[in-house]
Amino acid sequence: MHLGALFIASHVLTSGSVRETARRFQLSPSTVSTAIHNLETELAMKLTERASGELATLIASGRVLESLEPIMAAIGELGQWAGHAGPEIDEAWASRIPVKIVTMERFLEVADQGSINRAARRLRLGQPQLSLQLANLEKFMSHRLFERRAQGSVLTEEGRRAYQIFMAISQAWNDLKSSADERYRRTARSLRIGSIIPTGSESWVARCLGTVVSEWNLRRNNNAISLVSMTADDLREALKSGRIDVAILDSVFGLESFRHRELLQTDMVVIAPPDSTETSVADLVAGHAICMPSPRTGLGHAAMAFSYERAPNRRRRGQDITAADSLPVIVDLVANHGYVSFLGRVSAMPIADKVRIVDLDEHLPMSYHVAFNHRKAAADACTVIIEAAARITSETVARTITPTDAGARETAA
Repeated sequence: MHLGALFIASHVLTSGSVRETARRFQLSPSTVSTAIHNLETELAMKLTERASGELATLIASGRVLESLEPIMAAIGELGQWAGHAGPEIDEAWASRIPVKIVTMERFLEVADQGSINRAARRLRLGQPQLSLQLANLEKFMSHRLFERRAQGSVLTEEGRRAYQIFMAISQAWNDLKSSADERYRRTARSLRIGSIIPTGSESWVARCLGTVVSEWNLRRNNNAISLVSMTADDLREALKSGRIDVAILDSVFGLESFRHRELLQTDMVVIAPPDSTETSVADLVAGHAICMPSPRTGLGHAAMAFSYERAPNRRRRGQDITAADSLPVIVDLVANHGYVSFLGRVSAMPIADKVRIVDLDEHLPMSYHVAFNHRKAAADACTVIIEAAARITSETVARTITPTDAGARETAA
């Protein structure tokens, strides 16, 4: 990592803008973007993300900025020493400092060893390579940093000042990196499971994930589990990029390149307000506003297509149809605000006490799937997830069968 790139990245995290930083330092936006990307790579963490075309800094960026403060102060001291700072540092110069932190650490090693030969052996570098790096550093600093003597290399007065500055930078960087390295080790050990968004704590998805975590930990598995919920589109992208190892999805679309298994089958139903009286889907859709999962979800894509085909013309123009990627919000809108929506039957049954479940006029099958990567732990987790889903959904069905229903089935048998 170059000092100049750290200076650029620090300003991006402060200003929250790549373009403003590029204009201020007279750099191309691609150079600024590369600097922040390199810092994220070095620290193994996301510091920014794009939102509606704009750069947004994440919460973690605040902690990183604090850790970068000693380095920014040292760069300011470096600029004063090199004659590139008055009351304030020459930002154009600071953003172009080509010196790498590893080069400064090699300088520190030579100073500590008092010999280029000994330092080269400890660093497992060739002496000519190390000597060239020191010469380039002296050229950039416009100061002679070492006196070469028969018994070794001794710091000059300017070298002693450089030593203090470089030591401050090295210590601050290593402190920042050590926390990143530990975070990377924790991430590498963890099994990351992503799922579609549960309808609530009583949903089969939430209960299934809870069962997986409990059983996984009881087995004292070496891989800790971390969980995240997102839309089907985001789950596929996260699985593809390696950000998650296992994904529970409400669609098989886009899983051709992944290992995947069917989790369970169900069908789509309408959920309506508990006090509604309409008996047909057409009347429900005509008489109530609609809120459903967005097309970024498998369920939302199917439900949107179904409702558009059967809704009055005004709804085909998108009026009264709200898309939301929060299933708890959708359930609340249906239960308390007079909306109707669409869910898989297996997701609707646990909330039957809050909403009315109405069958469609035609059977519309749905299936849920679990996809996973090459890790053995991911395949093991899939087995647990499938077993848990089968057990939980069968329990839900048993609870919702009334004594009358059970008697009717016995008579039919």
